[in-house]
Amino acid sequence: MPSIVKTLKVIADPSRLRILLLLQSEELSVAELQEILGMGQSTISTHLSQLKQARLVEDRRTGKSNLYHPTAWGSPLDEILADAQREIRESRTDRAAMRRVLKKRLDKMRAFFDSVAGRLGKDYVPGKSWKSLAEALLRLMPPLTVADLGAGEGAFALLLAARAKKVIAVDSSARMIEVGRAQARRHKVKNIDYRQGDMEAIPIRAGQVDLVFFSQSLHHALHPERALAEAARILGDSGRVVVLDLVKHRFEEAREIYADEWLGFSEAEIESMLENAGFANVETAVVDKDADAPQFQTLLAIADKRK
Repeated sequence: MPSIVKTLKVIADPSRLRILLLLQSEELSVAELQEILGMGQSTISTHLSQLKQARLVEDRRTGKSNLYHPTAWGSPLDEILADAQREIRESRTDRAAMRRVLKKRLDKMRAFFDSVAGRLGKDYVPGKSWKSLAEALLRLMPPLTVADLGAGEGAFALLLAARAKKVIAVDSSARMIEVGRAQARRHKVKNIDYRQGDMEAIPIRAGQVDLVFFSQSLHHALHPERALAEAARILGDSGRVVVLDLVKHRFEEAREIYADEWLGFSEAEIESMLENAGFANVETAVVDKDADAPQFQTLLAIADKRK
């Protein structure tokens, strides 16, 4: 454990304090910190290296870069940063710049889905197997009002609509929403309500839904735990959530090929996130495995909204 003198010396630098204040609320890469703070790459890297040596930040590999996040701090360091938030004039503009950087991250993901809208049913997408979808459908108890979050072009929403009272299909891509609505009209399905919106700010009022479904969409969320908390918000008192996603894997190319933000989740991670988001009675299982390399596995998780 670094000495308190060394730790205080590290955080005494205003630039490092600005970095810590940003990382308090968001994982960021060196390039993103450069853009937010207007500093050079070598300067940012030096500051992060010193913060790592003081065990104030950690990093995780994601694609071609590392994302930095704080270690578990606690008082009194949290109190110091709270004071720094008020004292450092740049902190407000830093946060505004960070929001713009994160919007670029989301825009890149949306651009990918806009480009493949209308082709997802024909091209291979990891984890989107009929076997895994059937496993989830068997657990549905109609009639239900269902939210399909990250619905894409609406293939699964169409399946749900055959049994559900109403399906609210939400996706961040305007083009996906257009394709989904066109498919619903073509199949004369009238109980699907397509809405453009983010999984972390769902355009549905609290308590309006019986079942929330994430079908291979949670690994596209910047903050999966926030998406799950939003799911809890829109569910009624007896509501349930179903998550179909990829088991944690090491196929890094998925970030570029499929615009994946996370390389799947372990059963323990999903269970912990669901419980922290306000769910109970969590059940998880690995329900499918692709025959071809990289042999993606599909994880199913079901939970009840905590009363």
